[in-house]
Amino acid sequence: MTPLDPSDDSPQDVQRTQDLQRTQDVQPTETVRTAQHARSAIAGARRVVVKIGSSSLTGPDGHLDVGALRGVVEVLAARQAEGTQIVLVTSGAISAGIGPLGLGTRPRDLATMQAAASVGQGQLAGRYQEEFAAFGIQIGQILLTAEDTVRRARYRNAQRALERLLALGVVPVINENDAVTTDELKFGDNDRLAALVSHLVRADALLLLTDVDGLHDAPPSRPGARRIPLVDDLAEIAGVEVTARGSSVGTGGMVTKLESVRIATGAGVPTVLTLAQNAAAALAGDDVGTVFTATGRRTSARRLWIAHAARTEGRLHLDDGAARAVLGGRASLLPAGITKAEGQFDAGDPVELVAPDGTVVARGLVAFDSGDLPALVGRSTYALREELGEGYDRVVVHRDDLVLDRPMSS
Repeated sequence: MTPLDPSDDSPQDVQRTQDLQRTQDVQPTETVRTAQHARSAIAGARRVVVKIGSSSLTGPDGHLDVGALRGVVEVLAARQAEGTQIVLVTSGAISAGIGPLGLGTRPRDLATMQAAASVGQGQLAGRYQEEFAAFGIQIGQILLTAEDTVRRARYRNAQRALERLLALGVVPVINENDAVTTDELKFGDNDRLAALVSHLVRADALLLLTDVDGLHDAPPSRPGARRIPLVDDLAEIAGVEVTARGSSVGTGGMVTKLESVRIATGAGVPTVLTLAQNAAAALAGDDVGTVFTATGRRTSARRLWIAHAARTEGRLHLDDGAARAVLGGRASLLPAGITKAEGQFDAGDPVELVAPDGTVVARGLVAFDSGDLPALVGRSTYALREELGEGYDRVVVHRDDLVLDRPMSS
């Protein structure tokens, strides 16, 4: 089945984006690049996505830590009382199911993970409902899979539901639908899901709550490791040693958190990474954790979908000239610039564009089925028109359907 890309944003989304951009544009450049200003942006955020990981909600016995959950709810309820809209992305469903099912550790096989999530999801949502109700706040549970971000109707339905919940003063509580998801459709972890949701709801800030107080210049367990309070550009931390592994009850290590930071900040959403116990301080703009400033501008939902949410179905290998033209940002991909096509895909599917050195330089929506491309590869549009007629002489990936993976080198 061919996934349909989400349409461009609604007029309301566009207006909100323009308002946010105007706010950013009037700020002096030298002020933007300070930790104080970055944290002030978090403190003044009117809509915040908060993600809390399994390790922050699970006790040593593998059961849900109700005290930890209650502490986070208290912070979020207080912030909402101040007029901020809160969207909560929570892990913990599988962990919440470990104890009731009598499992010693987090399951590794997909079927048992799904069973644990099925048991735990209800308990987790029930606990959130009870704790928020103590502050007179209703919650609305939303379970998502990757399929919900690659099919237009589901994407827009999720967006509309979230907007309506927020307008009604409800706190949306979002989790990946682990009970029905498969390895092929998983977001991979809720950090990435939170980053995509922050764009979906046009959040002013993203708060990632975990079991370490931010990014450090070395693994935190290493003596002498120091917290990095501010990151203006992820290129600044290219040499920092991070681990890909999460805790025994979580799936996301620092690598996945930095990937989520890249998605969020690249879409114009400043992000803070810190301990769950520091949630109140982080939202107040205090010097805790690591704050990552927004590096990109708000973009359309469709382009973010192509860049991060869509599952690629194949690869198109380019010659050097085509790779440079694509990286220049103003050229569509023509058949003549392709040297090889890999994978099975239909017209409209997302594919990766690969330079001669094997580097993925872009992602885009292909205009032909994989079965049709071999006859077109390496041939000029003139030759294709002469031999095959009109329809086969069009671009393979239009520049409006391309998202660059890296900038053009000098």
